[in-house]
Amino acid sequence: MTRHLEVGQSAPDFTLTDANGTTYSKSDFAGQKVILYFYPKAATPGCTTEACDFRDNLASLSALGYQVIGVSPDDAEALRAFAESEQLTFPLLSDPDAEVAKAYGAFGEKTVNGNTFDGTLRSTFVIDESGSLSSVEYDVSAEGHVRRLREELAA
Repeated sequence: MTRHLEVGQSAPDFTLTDANGTTYSKSDFAGQKVILYFYPKAATPGCTTEACDFRDNLASLSALGYQVIGVSPDDAEALRAFAESEQLTFPLLSDPDAEVAKAYGAFGEKTVNGNTFDGTLRSTFVIDESGSLSSVEYDVSAEGHVRRLREELAA
C-alpha cells in the first residue's frame, strides 16, 4: 500500500524532464509556491478536463503566486502533443517509472472500465515557499477541482 503524505511534511525531492528535455527539480522552485499535480495519461478525457482547467485558471493562480506543474508517466512525445493540442503553457513532466508519483503517494491500485491495475492516481500537492506541503489531495475529481483549489488558495 502506498503511504500518503500529510500537510506540514517536507515535499519529496524530484528531478524530471519535460517534452523538450528541460530538467525541473524541486530545488528550482525554492522560495516559490508550487501546485504539483499528478495525472494518469495525457489526452484522455479526465486528464484533458483537468489540464485545461489549470490552463484556464493559470492567470489567477499565478496572480496568487503559484507555479503549476503537471506530472504523468507519459513520454516526451505524448507530453508535447498534449501541450500543443490543448495550448498548455505550464510544464508537463515525464515520470515514466512513476518514481516521483510513488514518493508522493500518488501511485496505487485503481479500477478503470472493470480492469484493476496499478497506476498514477489523480492527486494534487501544494508546496509552500519553504518546500513543505501546505495542501495534499488524493483521488481528486477532474471536474471542479481546480476552481475549488483556487478558491481555497485565495482565502
